[in-house]
Amino acid sequence: MICIVMLSAPSITYACDICGCGVGSYYIGILPEFKKRFIGLRYQYKGLTSHISPDGSYSYLTSKEKYQTMELWGAYNLGKRFRVLGFIPYNINERINQDVSTMKSGLGDIALVGYYKLFSTSASVSKDKIMVHSLWIGAGVKMATGHYDPTEKTGGSGDQNNFQLGTGSTDFTLNAVYDLRIMDAGINLNGGYKINTVNQYSYQYGNKFTLNLLAYYKFNVANKFTIAPNTGLLYDNAAQDKNHSSIVAESGGYGMMGTIGTEISLKKIGIGGNFQVPVSQNLSSGTVRAGNRLMIHASFSF
Repeated sequence: MICIVMLSAPSITYACDICGCGVGSYYIGILPEFKKRFIGLRYQYKGLTSHISPDGSYSYLTSKEKYQTMELWGAYNLGKRFRVLGFIPYNINERINQDVSTMKSGLGDIALVGYYKLFSTSASVSKDKIMVHSLWIGAGVKMATGHYDPTEKTGGSGDQNNFQLGTGSTDFTLNAVYDLRIMDAGINLNGGYKINTVNQYSYQYGNKFTLNLLAYYKFNVANKFTIAPNTGLLYDNAAQDKNHSSIVAESGGYGMMGTIGTEISLKKIGIGGNFQVPVSQNLSSGTVRAGNRLMIHASFSF
């Protein structure tokens, strides 16, 4: 059975929590099919435009930002009801302002998430069709392993605090995943809430709610491998940040992304990816605009 897990993110990547940039949000998509454990590599790309004027126009402060993450990730099943996932990201951030490029790269915030399966049941819905559904609940922790630069929240970066490799804080997530499948067609509803703490520089990113709905279908090709195309919506809503307990005006907001992707499973090898396009957004009081996102991955089950 295909199970989709949304962490939120541990964005993966957790600084710009609403727009999914550098340390923004973890989008996982469809997990590789595995019985015991898997390990894999993922690549994620996220575009962003920052410092847009209140009227929507660009100025000399407006920057094009690119956030890339190469990530080692994996999962381990403990018996039939427990699952642990881990993420070790390496981030590459680039900001282009007036044709001048600024880059920073390094280890991001490492995250661990544990899940418990409340139930997984099956029933016949007709003579030749079986319905399977399951519910997982979990919690996780994101550690402050990525570098946080306190100068990014003042000076040339204004009030926006997106261009970070890490949040500088230890944060926590609450998660739930419901999956419903009839034969090879299914839907997955995934919700998460991220609780951010104050870092040593008295900056606190706003708590974030994430809801993801995906529909998928598994095609068995010549009994040798499966292809599972999927499509859906991803919704993020983040509270405003706080700097020394004061609200940061240019932070928080909501964004909705349309997603389309596919997963291929060949015995113990899994490969896949997805593409995300903004559908609706109001980020940082309109001064930030999220762009398209891309994720590709490869994994090995053992």
